[in-house]
Amino acid sequence: MAINPSSSEVFIQGVTLSGRTFRPSDWAERLAGVMSPFRPGGARPGSHLSYSPWCVPTALNGVKCVVVNIALRDHDPMAWDFVMNFARDNELQLVEACLLPDEKP
Repeated sequence: MAINPSSSEVFIQGVTLSGRTFRPSDWAERLAGVMSPFRPGGARPGSHLSYSPWCVPTALNGVKCVVVNIALRDHDPMAWDFVMNFARDNELQLVEACLLPDEKP
């Protein structure tokens, strides 16, 4: 998948391209758990006990998602490919996002 250069994150949604809810229900936590060693500064003792800031499970509008930061691609291209291939192989919907500047008061 070609990612827009202005995107800073990709949301892997727990909905297939055909609109079905992806199972198992804990898929996002499992994927993020596998990616926990991939983090700024590399894996450290105990890092497997928390999610990487580059691959975080969440829910948006009731849909399970994994937010994957583009920094993962630069840090470890094979880890990035693993996550993107997971989405492709399971026909999951992807949405790109970019950071918007904070409004000044």
